[in-house]
Amino acid sequence: MDAEVQKTDQEWREQLTPEQYDVLRRKSTERPFTGEYVHTKEDGTYRCAGCGAELFSSSTKFDSGTGWPSFTEPAVAENVALRPDNSLFMRRTEVVCRRCGGHLGHVFDDGPGPTGQRYCINSCALDLKGSGGPS
Repeated sequence: MDAEVQKTDQEWREQLTPEQYDVLRRKSTERPFTGEYVHTKEDGTYRCAGCGAELFSSSTKFDSGTGWPSFTEPAVAENVALRPDNSLFMRRTEVVCRRCGGHLGHVFDDGPGPTGQRYCINSCALDLKGSGGPS
């Protein structure tokens, strides 16, 4: 994993869009079905919009019907950290970028396949880099 990214609040505000700042730095959530990657089927790697760390592969993305991009597992487990989140009177598990500490979304135990996991991630916290092959 690359070196940890540390920036001042002002540096984050200058780098990120207002929505990205609210999600990545203030743990907000984008409205369901409004994110850029909800229905995207393009092959590639989803990276952290804050620091560029490799987070998820399009090969593990699935349509969960929830309104946010969903993945069965991280592409690079070491780049993702899980933390308890008891906000809003709920018990959830927050997903954060280990490199920059940015809030990505939450993980739930109702996903498909062998992992049974659903990483429910905000589109604006991600940056999709295509595979470079034919579309």
